[in-house]
Amino acid sequence: MLEGKNVNLRLEEKEDMKLVSEWLNNPDYWGEYLPLKQQSRTEVEKEYDSQPQESKWFVIEKKDGSKIGSIGYFLATGNLLEIGYSLIPNERG
Repeated sequence: MLEGKNVNLRLEEKEDMKLVSEWLNNPDYWGEYLPLKQQSRTEVEKEYDSQPQESKWFVIEKKDGSKIGSIGYFLATGNLLEIGYSLIPNERG
């Protein structure tokens, strides 16, 4: 776990896939500029099990333990490492 002043980051685990699935299927979570990616929980778990070694995803947790988003890095086109994150709408700003 990575501990910060306001939030902690911990690796996503299989137990998080229910929440991750809910986030992935919520257009408000992604915002208006990214395409909505509808996936079943089974599909999300399958992706979790087969993610490449170069990818890591973390759950963003407030100090009280509430989960407010995710951040990760992954291999993008051209062997470039990309970082992405998203927060639940009421935690932005």
